[in-house]
Amino acid sequence: MDLTCSTQYPVVVAKRNLTIQLDDAVIRHARIAAARRGLSLSSLVAQQLTQLAEADQRYEQARAVALDALAGATGGGAPTWHREELYDQ
Repeated sequence: MDLTCSTQYPVVVAKRNLTIQLDDAVIRHARIAAARRGLSLSSLVAQQLTQLAEADQRYEQARAVALDALAGATGGGAPTWHREELYDQ
C-alpha cells in the first residue's frame, strides 16, 4: 500500500504491537546488536522487518517486469543463425 501524500503536513501512520517468541540467547544477542546501533530492540526489529518487506516488494516488482518481458519475447529462444554460418567454409 502506498501512503505517499502530497501535503505539507506530516502523515501519521498507525502502529500496532506484535508479540513474538524467541529463544533467550537470540533475545540477548539482539539486544546487544540494537545497543551497538543505538536503537531499542523494538526499533531494530521494526527496521529489519521493514527492510525485509521492502526487499520482497522490490523482488516481486522485478519478477513481474521480467515475466512481462519474457511474455513479449519472440523467437522462443531458438537461435536465428545456423552453425555453418559462424565458421568460414
